[in-house]
This record gives sequence, C-alpha cells and structure tokens, in this order.
Amino acid sequence: MLGKSKIQMLSITMNSNGMKNTIHPTLILDEEDVVLIDTGYPGQFNEFQNCFETVGVPFEKLNKILITHQDIDHIGSLSVIVEEFTNKIEVYASEIEKPYIQGEKLLIKITPEKIAKAVASLPADTTDEFRKAFKNRLVNPPKGTVNHIVTPGNDLEICGGITVIDTAGHTPGHISFYHKESKTLVAGDALMIENGQLNPSNPQFTYDIEQSIKSLEALLSFDIEKVICYHGGLFEGNIKERLSEIIR
Repeated sequence: MLGKSKIQMLSITMNSNGMKNTIHPTLILDEEDVVLIDTGYPGQFNEFQNCFETVGVPFEKLNKILITHQDIDHIGSLSVIVEEFTNKIEVYASEIEKPYIQGEKLLIKITPEKIAKAVASLPADTTDEFRKAFKNRLVNPPKGTVNHIVTPGNDLEICGGITVIDTAGHTPGHISFYHKESKTLVAGDALMIENGQLNPSNPQFTYDIEQSIKSLEALLSFDIEKVICYHGGLFEGNIKERLSEIIR
C-alpha cells in the first residue's frame, strides 16, 4: 500500500422472511490500521468474516470500529466482533449515541408502540416463530462498549485522516465520515440511494427529517468524489449539485 490508505465498500445481503436486504459497511485501511464503519445486523459475524476474505484483508487485523449511529442494523454485530478477537478493538461513536449503543438507554426508535407497529407490518404469511423472534430482537436489542467519543468537526488521525461530520437527524447523534485521501464520504444513513439517485434519509425511519436534511449543508464544504450509503451503496457524479437540490 506504500503508506497510502485504501477504502473498500462491503456488501452484505440477508434474506429475512423472504425479503432481501443489502447493507454496505465500509472498510478503511493502511499499514497501521484496519477500520470498519458500522457492524450490520445481529448474527452477521460470519458474513463480515467472508467479506474481509473476499477483499483480501485478514479479519484478525481489524483494530478499530467507527459507529455512525445507534440503529440495530449498524450496531447489531458489534459486541460479537469485539468479543471474538483476542486483540483489543477500539470502538468510536458520538457522545449522544454512546449511551444507546451501550444499552444504557433504550434505542430511540424502539418504543412499545413502534414495536407493535413493526410486528403488525410483517406480511400476513409470516410465521409465528419469525414474528416472535422479530419482536424479541426489538425488545432486547444488541449493545456494545464504546471506548472513544468522537467530536464532529475533528479529524481522526488514522488512515490518512478521517473527518467526523455532524449529520444529526436520522438519529440525534448521527455522524458521517469523510476519508481525505480517497475524497469519499461514508454517509451512514444520512443519505441513501434509490433507483440510482442520491436521496435524503428515508423519512419513515428518520427521527427528525427536517434536521436530517439541514445537516447535509455541512457536506457542501467538502471535496467529495464518492459517497458510500449504507442503504444503496456507491454514488459518484454530480454530488455537490445533488446535495444542493436535496437541501433546497
């Protein structure tokens, strides 16, 4: 790698009750660090192992995890990954999100009313066994230890520099990351790709959609050539122009 860092989008597809769902965690690495951004759903440890193998990175080299926010599809395999490694993995998150990730507070989107609504929204032919497991996962979400608080506006001196950006709205403390060397924005859920187009976070799953869209203004000051969205994957092209359209 000649001292230069590398960024790699991962793709993990799960089939749940007949429905396909693909997520895109991100890997950033250099000669010193292997950094994973977000950790998927519960039970995806093996899928992460396979992803690392596919891109030619030894899984045991992983030493840092950055978490964009508290949602279950971003922290789901955090504790299992950390516990499985003999070397210590440092976990980074925002101050606002930390207590939710650690299980000190109930995940903000998981209220009794929302749990009931989510279960009721399952297809009519969903098995009772799946309904029960689905509800149990919401009632008892995963949790993991955060070792480091990151502050929006600051740079993490790893992999050539990673800037922490406040993109609150999808959750109160949502953050995104800008990898300087590749000019890549790892958006988390601040943005998504739908039908090939860059879009704001899905209002149905967003805590405060107005704040979420307003927070995108901060992205206009960055020289972004690529955007990795957790839901949708890679977007290239007229990024600044598209962001301006969304914000308007």
